Amino acid sequence: MELNFSEAEYLKLVQDIFRRFPSVQKDGFTSGAYKPGLERMQAFDRALGNPSRAFRSVHIAGTNGKGSVANMLASAGKACSLKVGLFTSPHILDFRERMRIGGAMIPKEYVFAFLSEWMNWIIAHELSFFEITTGLAFKWFADEQVDLAVIETGLGGRLDSTNILERPNLTVITSIGLDHCDLLGSTRARIAAEKAGIFKLGVPAVVGESDPETDPVFNEKAWMFCPLTYADHARPALWHRHAAILREMDLHAKVQEKNLRTVLCALECLRGQPGLQVLGDEAAVLDGIIHTARNMDFHGRWERLSAQPYVIADIGHNAQALEQNFAQLQALLKDGQFSSLIIVYGVMADKDLDAILPLMPEDATYIFTAPDTPRALREEVILERYKAYREAQEKPVRAYAFTAVRQAVQMAIHLSKTLSEQLNRSASAEKPAPPLIYIGGSTFVVAEALPLFRS
Repeated sequence: MELNFSEAEYLKLVQDIFRRFPSVQKDGFTSGAYKPGLERMQAFDRALGNPSRAFRSVHIAGTNGKGSVANMLASAGKACSLKVGLFTSPHILDFRERMRIGGAMIPKEYVFAFLSEWMNWIIAHELSFFEITTGLAFKWFADEQVDLAVIETGLGGRLDSTNILERPNLTVITSIGLDHCDLLGSTRARIAAEKAGIFKLGVPAVVGESDPETDPVFNEKAWMFCPLTYADHARPALWHRHAAILREMDLHAKVQEKNLRTVLCALECLRGQPGLQVLGDEAAVLDGIIHTARNMDFHGRWERLSAQPYVIADIGHNAQALEQNFAQLQALLKDGQFSSLIIVYGVMADKDLDAILPLMPEDATYIFTAPDTPRALREEVILERYKAYREAQEKPVRAYAFTAVRQAVQMAIHLSKTLSEQLNRSASAEKPAPPLIYIGGSTFVVAEALPLFRS
């Protein structure tokens, strides 16, 4: 399924997809981009020849941690010489990041041929952007005859397009937090029920984190239905070496300890299944997990963008993820690894800023910004609400606002250099610890910041 085409023709076709079919990542949930339900996706899968039935799969849902767990599993499989497909969202720079085999993005040739062949069908059946990319990924994985596909849900689970997978080899739920409450439910128990919709009869299920509010939901769904393992209650093979593994991993966020345990439990469930016995190669599994970011070209998860100045970026965007990230930043300051903290922060308008404000480190300097998307909360609004929150506590405010992410990053670098110069002048003997710049709050903020450091 290949055609001759120019780069200009490819870009025009891809731009047409973005124009015709709004994506949740770019246009939000009120744009018509979010279309829950399986009927359209099932019809598309049938038209494509049922590719969803052509490969072994792991199906992953959860509020946070899905991307890391999916990439770690795919990297472990690759290291064990399996041909592993990976479908994740959102993307950071190129929508082809969502679809990978062995860490390599789907070729432009395949994308062009697929969209050229199926555009009329897609338009006639009014598919969403996510349904298009799901069909594209599944068809590519089937055509390439992958040994295993690691599939991440887009939102929820029960009504997510990826849930047309009728019999995956394993289902995984990483964590449950209060996010997208207007769509999934206002309590963690209700959100858990939506995520548990990916459980399949007789298919092993792994839940990353046990919790009194969500455990009854998972237990009831799994009872007499599927084997269920809570990763944080298990001691999977290799867990006795987790401290050493975490020190060597190229994914450095503290939360990766939970994700690692979930991945090791998942691998234990998979390695006894036909065609996947190679996952029992512990040396290869370790190498794959340790080098996940490198093997999968995985970005935006506690990623160091620069050493001078020291810059970390992370796409964690809801209160649950940011609580962990901010706590890790404060620990770095407390340990004396860094002298001060500068945070470049932007957030989408649909996020619960009131829940995030109390989590923000008090001793940081903030540079608020708004990435180039209609979903973004304007930087002056964030600044105003931050000031009001701090002033109500009679706490000092050290904050700026810049319209563009580029300007915000430049300001952060300028502040970092100024602080470093002041510290160096006042230091008597040892070289002082440097300032730390953290860029986050939104995938879009990180996406616009990454290219600024790549050169």
